Amino acid sequence: MANNTNISPRALLVAVVTALFVGFVGSLAVRPPGGLERGAAVADSGGGLAPVRWRVTSSFTSNMPVIGRATANVARDLSDMSGGAFQMQLFDPGEVVPAFEITESVKERKVQAGFQWIGYDQGRIPASTLIAAVPFGMEPMEFTAWWYYGGGRELGESLYEEHNVMPILCSITGPETAGWFREPVESVDDLVGLKIRFAGLGGKVLQRLGASVTMIPGGEIFQALEKGAIDASEFSLPAVDALLGFGRVAKYNYFPGWHQPFSTAHFQVNLDVWNELNDQYRAMVRTACRASVTATMSEAESLQGAVIRGFAEQGVIAETLPLEILEELRTVTQQVLDEEAENDAPFAEILRSQREFSATYRYWKTKGYLPRSF
Repeated sequence: MANNTNISPRALLVAVVTALFVGFVGSLAVRPPGGLERGAAVADSGGGLAPVRWRVTSSFTSNMPVIGRATANVARDLSDMSGGAFQMQLFDPGEVVPAFEITESVKERKVQAGFQWIGYDQGRIPASTLIAAVPFGMEPMEFTAWWYYGGGRELGESLYEEHNVMPILCSITGPETAGWFREPVESVDDLVGLKIRFAGLGGKVLQRLGASVTMIPGGEIFQALEKGAIDASEFSLPAVDALLGFGRVAKYNYFPGWHQPFSTAHFQVNLDVWNELNDQYRAMVRTACRASVTATMSEAESLQGAVIRGFAEQGVIAETLPLEILEELRTVTQQVLDEEAENDAPFAEILRSQREFSATYRYWKTKGYLPRSF
């Protein structure tokens, strides 16, 4: 075939511009301007995923061990899995949203997502505490078994659906400490009149026993202890509490963490935003959070022994609560749980599900593992 060498530069330019215009118009027909089509499979013209940009806040500061780093790890994994298409801009508590207002901010789409211990929603959503931490409740592996395979996830999603939020389990750790105290606790009488920062259902139990319970964000606890505004406080794992310096102002650290034998954090996504993602992106988010559940549980277990071993050098006295106190706390806990269930239908439904799961799981728990006293 002979080559035509007589095409003028002007004609060539017109042909190129026409081709670009046709391609641009065609791309608009395939991908409408102004965002992603709901639930659609999205890809750019190069075959990659369409970009997603989220603002994400947390109730934990980013320098906290384990729980503070979890959001950054999820953001990294989502970026890696998507080839950089999924990016999250992360904010510490109070930068764009107060620590205790994350659910409302996600609901109203002030941010696309938030990461928090959702027991902070107790005042608005009583049953939230059951998927955050339950006094004398499940241990971490038992809770994840219930969440993923015992109907927990479905109950959690149903609980938050009316609040326009999708809660995704994204972190779990083992027991916290029972708290940091300025004075020793030797009997139930020592709890009467005690000014203590305490969260969740455990706070209601202590109130029943005569303590004066208050809720303040983690970043304000040290100052409150130092100034004597409170006599004691619980917050998190020994490694986290040590970083916040509680042992410098409250020398008595009590165990076990009866109020939170497991402690979760959920990645809460605005439900409309969640539904706008395609299946591939939603799978990425769930996968990143499942990886985070494993990572946080493993990292948390790896750190605590060394921290507690170093307490003596710091003048911190690590004590176990007397059996008398633990027995009274457990008795009152069951009363509080039953009363909450009477007053709130979702609470009753989730509590019943957990108790039924634990009743069956106990056959394995008591037979398959070595006794604690071994």
